Amino acid sequence: MKQQQTRLLMLAISLSLLATSLLAGPGPRKTADRKYTIEQFMKTVRFGGADISPNEQTVLFSSNQDGVFNLYEMPFDGNGKPKQLTFSKTDAIFTIGYLPDGRILYSSDQGGNELNHIYLREKDGAVSDLTPAEKAKFQFSGLSHDRKSFFYQSNQRNRAAFDLYEMELATLKPRLVFENPGGFFPGDVSPNKRYIALSKPSTTTNSDVYLYDTQTKEAKLLTRHEGDVKNGPESFTPDGKKLLISTNEGNEFTYIKTYDLATGQWELLDKANWDISGDYPSYRGRYRVLSVNNDARTELKIIDTRTGQPLTLPALPGGDVTGVTIADKEDRMIFFVNSSNSPATLYSYELKTAKATPLVRGLNPEINPDDLVAGEVIRFRSFDGMEIPALLYKPTTVKAGDKLPAILQIHGGPGGQTRLTYSPLVQYLVNNGYVVLAVNNRGSSGYGKTFYAADDRKHGDADLKDCVESKKFLTGTGYVDPARIGIMGGSYGGYMTLAALAFTPDAFAVGVDIFGVANWIRTLNSMPEWWGPQREALYKEIGHPKTDSVALYNKSPLFHTDRIKKPLIVIQGANDPRVLKVESDEIVANVKKNGVPVEYVTFPDEGHGFVKKENEITAYKAIREFLDKYLKGPGQ
Repeated sequence: MKQQQTRLLMLAISLSLLATSLLAGPGPRKTADRKYTIEQFMKTVRFGGADISPNEQTVLFSSNQDGVFNLYEMPFDGNGKPKQLTFSKTDAIFTIGYLPDGRILYSSDQGGNELNHIYLREKDGAVSDLTPAEKAKFQFSGLSHDRKSFFYQSNQRNRAAFDLYEMELATLKPRLVFENPGGFFPGDVSPNKRYIALSKPSTTTNSDVYLYDTQTKEAKLLTRHEGDVKNGPESFTPDGKKLLISTNEGNEFTYIKTYDLATGQWELLDKANWDISGDYPSYRGRYRVLSVNNDARTELKIIDTRTGQPLTLPALPGGDVTGVTIADKEDRMIFFVNSSNSPATLYSYELKTAKATPLVRGLNPEINPDDLVAGEVIRFRSFDGMEIPALLYKPTTVKAGDKLPAILQIHGGPGGQTRLTYSPLVQYLVNNGYVVLAVNNRGSSGYGKTFYAADDRKHGDADLKDCVESKKFLTGTGYVDPARIGIMGGSYGGYMTLAALAFTPDAFAVGVDIFGVANWIRTLNSMPEWWGPQREALYKEIGHPKTDSVALYNKSPLFHTDRIKKPLIVIQGANDPRVLKVESDEIVANVKKNGVPVEYVTFPDEGHGFVKKENEITAYKAIREFLDKYLKGPGQ
């Protein structure tokens, strides 16, 4: 189902060797030293999903090539240019996919408020909102197996719980199929539409899978266990006999089991030495797409279920394959190829002939690929001996004796992971002489459940100490100036930036806060209602705003701004539903009272992250100018 295909959008296959560790020091200096503007870096194309038409002749995708995400079509064989289908100048439009009759579904919110609606585009270009309710969120949940309807989730009835609806394609009228009593997230629907897989999180490290019977209206617990075990539904098999479930029961990493609906028997399906991040069958079950999160890269196999052997994939430029979509006839598929030094390229692929065709290339032709820098996986020991993974980017022109400025990049979450994927901001900074170290501090996903839980109730403390310790690694390279190391992050990474300046005020030279949390008490109290049980899970991981207010006060940078003495730049979207703009307003006002240089860049038409290219350019240009002034220094 397309729901599972969507899950693969962030997954990747490693087709190239890991880079050599930097511990041996910098390599030879390149003779070329080409500099590019942020406008040139942002001419790269970002994609927002793709699909194959029912007749398999065209490929639908969304991209921001005109500045805002819109829909485009491209011939599957690559003969021709992309045809623009939507022309939004304000709200981003993201692909859901084709309907069997060739009409198109897409998703869009309003100014980044995350209250997405589902829209139908007719063949003549006419558009209608299929989910027009105000102040409600709607999420596509896949086409039915008989291709006569589609499912979607909505919190229209109860803002704190997502119900599941079915909409018949013939009438476009919704029907409630699962009324959520609270605490559940609907998952896949069985091919015969009788069963619905449900996820029920208790904490961020403990969750269960239930099987809901639409005939008896009963939900059966499938994953009874003791202790903390993370269980989640993947998908039903095309014959409807089994449900694939991810679990880390008795294991450090996530693996896949199948549950037989008729017998109740469990069977191991796939297991690896890292987390299995995705495992789903194609429409008829001929293939299974398996993804393993291997050290910030994802190894992907497309398994022929008749033989149990993986397909031999085509020779492609080194990088990761993402967004795998296999057509219903199972003879064609599409995917993206990208890496840390190459933005995504959209490909079509003939399974019978093994022919891969590039359809849309993401890299701006004005940029020489040789000038882009590949991220390198490194590790360092933290304050307590724990090994911390990170991704290192260094300028191509680095030479012995250099003392360069460096900036830490901290991911969102908590519980995210910085992966070896392309970042125009990272490339822009490295191209202008900065070393960038993306730290996957304790609490990051992808490195086992012990590492993931190692920051629980220690946010802004143990994970921050990991970031501080990374300075020793940077200094040890020999080409980083220990006095010119800054910290930057978005969302939870923005919190880490503020925490670093407030709680370790001498550790970093500057801070770059992008949509960052400043006041945990307010943030946890104001989380969107539609987060539902995720809110309770976060309360248990970080702290409850009512019962743990003292601890949350102590770890909130807003209440300790008197200690901040290093230059700070803050980036904020006015429509952010997760980190309210008032948080950034207050942090900026308080830090200014210290006489510390503070710059504040806000966007009235963005939410929690960027969807408009013009705004992203403005923000990244401001960040680089700020770093040049306060971190690199004059004449550098």
